[in-house]
Amino acid sequence: MSQADAEPGPDPDPDPDTGQEPDRDARPVTGTLHHVELWVPDLERAVVSFGWLLEALGHTLHQSWNGGRSWRLGATYLVVEESPALTAATHDRCRPGLNHLAFHIEDRPTLDALTAEARQHGWTLLFPDRHPHAGGPGTYAAYLENTDGFEVELVGPPDA
Repeated sequence: MSQADAEPGPDPDPDPDTGQEPDRDARPVTGTLHHVELWVPDLERAVVSFGWLLEALGHTLHQSWNGGRSWRLGATYLVVEESPALTAATHDRCRPGLNHLAFHIEDRPTLDALTAEARQHGWTLLFPDRHPHAGGPGTYAAYLENTDGFEVELVGPPDA
């Protein structure tokens, strides 16, 4: 099913600070991401892991159809789809292609809380012996991998 055929999801909620509705017709900035589409081997597992994470990060369910879901934040949305055109049954982040997605996290307590809760939603902490500085000195991040091998990086503010 193409995105054009997908059923539209609910409109995003008003901005909690201003109370204004998001401007879905605002002209996007050239070069910003429009969307990212991940083909997954099992939609329900992807919804458990990515759905929880994206909603915890402020995304809202944007579209839902047989075989896929998308979540939107601002003008960008992320799709997980169990496509019948998949040519392999597993994702390997070490092969050519997508290695990981990285998300900004506004503060360290939020990053720590997300990291602690992630296991309940199908995520495993990578590099636990170096967490939260696995990215090197001065970094504060969590590297998580879901059951299907997709990696996300939650990037907190750097050391001062």
